[in-house]
Amino acid sequence: MRLTFTHAGIGVTSYGMHLFEALVVLHVIAGTIGLVAFWVPIATRKGGEPHRKWGRVACYGFVGAGALAIAMALLSLYGSEQRIPSITDRELFAGLFGWMMLYLGLLTIGFADYGLASVKHGRKRKRLRAARYQLVIAAVVVSALWCGYFGLRVGHPLMVLVAIVGLIAMILQLRFIWRNSEPLHAAYVGEHFRALLGMGISAYTAFLSVGLIRLIPEHVFNPLIWAGPSVVGVSLIVYYSAKTGRKQVR
Repeated sequence: MRLTFTHAGIGVTSYGMHLFEALVVLHVIAGTIGLVAFWVPIATRKGGEPHRKWGRVACYGFVGAGALAIAMALLSLYGSEQRIPSITDRELFAGLFGWMMLYLGLLTIGFADYGLASVKHGRKRKRLRAARYQLVIAAVVVSALWCGYFGLRVGHPLMVLVAIVGLIAMILQLRFIWRNSEPLHAAYVGEHFRALLGMGISAYTAFLSVGLIRLIPEHVFNPLIWAGPSVVGVSLIVYYSAKTGRKQVR
């Protein structure tokens, strides 16, 4: 069936709506793959074949979901139509579903990229100083700073909190990459764990921004729900960091 529009703006709006919904579907598919595969390397023996195989699947799924989240964020910010008109505070909407989603997409990609690279180049960490890796980190830092600033402007602590978490993570990564002294033996393993667990935090948080608005819209701005992935993820980071530290001391 062919549709004829009497106004050019109608055609642009309809196209934008269909494009956004298609991105949502692809985001859900990629994110679901990543979210399911993410727990296999957590639960299986570290370094084993299932750990490596499903870890890569989780990374690729999250990278795809992160890239799609960036595309949806840009459409929410600059699309021709108003998304979710029931939300009357449009500046807050732009913050959470625009700038924060854009930042979380970049953060997810950055964590996945660094998590894989820290194992690949862990024993030759100077390779992580290449422009390719540094540009990814720089993109995350810039988007985190803007997300935090926008959160302060609209008075939403969640945006500031997730921005601080990402900035601290990037500082720790840069410290490992650029330190002059040689790190402890197998220190890259801790970097790997922290990066990929951080990837899970940012991916789950970004995933909530798509799912919450459809499942429980009345709680879409509830910071307690959004903080859930960070609480679980940070707890796992602390646990595995302590466990790795004990092994290195022995």
